[in-house]
Amino acid sequence: MDGSSLKSAQLLEQMRLHMATDAGKDIAKKVGLVYQFNIAPKKIGVDEEIFVVDLKKGEVTKGPYEGKPDATFSFTDSDFLSIAMGKMNPQIAFIRGAIKIKGSISAAQKFTPDIFPKPSKL
Repeated sequence: MDGSSLKSAQLLEQMRLHMATDAGKDIAKKVGLVYQFNIAPKKIGVDEEIFVVDLKKGEVTKGPYEGKPDATFSFTDSDFLSIAMGKMNPQIAFIRGAIKIKGSISAAQKFTPDIFPKPSKL
């Protein structure tokens, strides 16, 4: 995702490429939801960059979703990475206030580290 200073953008770019693989297509079939991520460098709500992970079409794009996403998450760059890498439980993060969620709670509960590609070992 060009022009982003967020570390999360690199992970979302990997996910975009992963969506074209068979494993990525399987995830899209299983989940079938649209997530919008509002990711802030330091503080939720300040200088956020918006990304959409569309697990209906199997796409990852930068910019707001046209229409209504199933769930919208707001978090900081570092918290997003912790959750995506499986270092922080999304439910615990929500309770602590590290994630703000709008939309369907049942859709939000399907947001787990399993939807992200595993980092490749070099």
